[in-house]
Amino acid sequence: MAERPTTNWRDGIAKEAEELAAGALDPECACMAGLFPEELLTSTDAVLDIFERELPGLAEADDAQIFGVVERVVLALNAVNEAHDGSAYETDEREQLCDFIDQSLTEHGVDIVALAARHGLGRYQITDTWRKW
Repeated sequence: MAERPTTNWRDGIAKEAEELAAGALDPECACMAGLFPEELLTSTDAVLDIFERELPGLAEADDAQIFGVVERVVLALNAVNEAHDGSAYETDEREQLCDFIDQSLTEHGVDIVALAARHGLGRYQITDTWRKW
């Protein structure tokens, strides 16, 4: 099962906190909690909850239905990003979110390569139409 990016981000926060508590990390070098405040994590998870509820049955869906699911998750993530002054998701986070979307669709029977090709897109371009993060 595709792992949510927020799981990775929370793990990074916890690891950093352990290193700080053990004295293995200089407090001035700690950045994870600042990069991923709880409100960002909670908001992102709420969006991904809705996305995951839409996945079952997509293997039999037409392209418009699949792109509708992609559009909704991307627009909702745009809103989260905007709520954090347009800087919630940096390059690594963007890649993780796109990979999560791709893997989740694939796990639910969507042939992403074929879907993208039918629309003149590369595999990793299916979010580009709507993505502002």
